[in-house]
Amino acid sequence: MSLNEQIAKIVEANGASFYGTETVNDGDGTIFRVFITKQGGVNLDLCAEISNELSPFLDVNPPMHDAYYLEVSSPGIERKLENPTHFMSAVGERVKFKIHGGDKEKGLITSADETGFTITLKGKDVRFEYCNISKAKTYFEWNKTK
Repeated sequence: MSLNEQIAKIVEANGASFYGTETVNDGDGTIFRVFITKQGGVNLDLCAEISNELSPFLDVNPPMHDAYYLEVSSPGIERKLENPTHFMSAVGERVKFKIHGGDKEKGLITSADETGFTITLKGKDVRFEYCNISKAKTYFEWNKTK
């Protein structure tokens, strides 16, 4: 069983879903982030509970050789979409993405499956296959009220 699969089991035992991990270098060191989601939202208490369970597990099964800080959080309202599950959970949300070769598109995800997703683009549904996408993320359209 992979490290991510083991992390997912701990997250799911706490009533949340495992979204993914990332490792980032910060001026003070390396941060190992574990992203979680939950129907109704993620709160600080849930993040703390999962962090408290992950910490001793990661002490025995470290995600890297060097020292790191563990962070557990929601992936946020604007988050990377990296696999079919991410896209399927984002149906009804806005997405920006880059197609291999440089073109950029954005639109509302109307459906997603194991091989691709559909967005509304200029009033029409257009399908894109994941294999043709180099990167994607959801975005939130902020109301500009004066």
